[in-house]
Amino acid sequence: MSRFLKILFHICFVLIVLGGVAWTVTALRFHLEGVALWAALAALAVAVLGTVWLRFRSRRLSWLAFVASGLIVAGWYQTITPQQDRDWAMDVSRGVKARVAGDQVTLSDIRDFNWISAQDADPRWTTQSFDLSKLETVDMITSVWDSPDIAHLLVSFGFSGGDHIVFSAEIRREANESFNEIGGFFRQFELVLIGATERDIVKLRTNYRGEDVSVYPVELSPEQRRTMFLSFVDLAQDLEERPKFYNTVTANCTTVVYQLAKTLQPDLPLDWRVVMSGHLPEYMDSLGVLGGDGPVETRRSSAQISKVAQQLPDGVDYSDWIRQR
Repeated sequence: MSRFLKILFHICFVLIVLGGVAWTVTALRFHLEGVALWAALAALAVAVLGTVWLRFRSRRLSWLAFVASGLIVAGWYQTITPQQDRDWAMDVSRGVKARVAGDQVTLSDIRDFNWISAQDADPRWTTQSFDLSKLETVDMITSVWDSPDIAHLLVSFGFSGGDHIVFSAEIRREANESFNEIGGFFRQFELVLIGATERDIVKLRTNYRGEDVSVYPVELSPEQRRTMFLSFVDLAQDLEERPKFYNTVTANCTTVVYQLAKTLQPDLPLDWRVVMSGHLPEYMDSLGVLGGDGPVETRRSSAQISKVAQQLPDGVDYSDWIRQR
């Protein structure tokens, strides 16, 4: 083997080790603290130095040491499991629960907070029954708070008589936590399905957080609307029985809905716009289910509700008001 290839192989080995170290240090910092964290970092340093030392004695032994260290880290990481009983932040302290009896679906722990500011609210959790034979509409609600390429996705189901129930897959923060994208890759947060009224979960975004919120009608058949609603019901029941982790890419608000939508169309194509969720209207249009007339940009403009919502008169129903725009 030429000297050049030997050097190249050594460089590749070092880069692989450094990548493993970077991943491990990040995971440790999210899940350990104090003496436990420093002890783990010290053990990692010893393992890395030993692996590098072996590299100059025997390439096979260095690989064996690297794999053994990786298996130890992987074994520790698998002990991190999602939980139901942490000290949760108030707004995600309860996930929606569902019971089905024919066409009647009873949802409990529906969030119907009266928000006072972006952080403070008078909490209220309710129980309500919905008749699937009266399910009339499905709306896709997108909420942009920073980059227009990324939006939070909510799905609202409308029933005859004016009732709306919104489902939102969200991170389940603990009381002392705030969201960060990196932690979402390292099992920092559980996943929760929130069921809420529009005057809670949508008004929070339009009137208190000042986000750019849009409501897009989704054109589905009655049977498709029913199937989509029951997909959220199934998810609520699944999370009640088996908690899961949130993941910034693979288990977030849009990818969860994408997996549910596959119950309608099993061969539904995966698209970059599922991750870059600010472009969901174009994706929905390409599937032929985005409601409204004219080009997508025209429908984007007519879908925006934040300015209208902020002019809500006292005593007027929020859901009715934003739909009269």
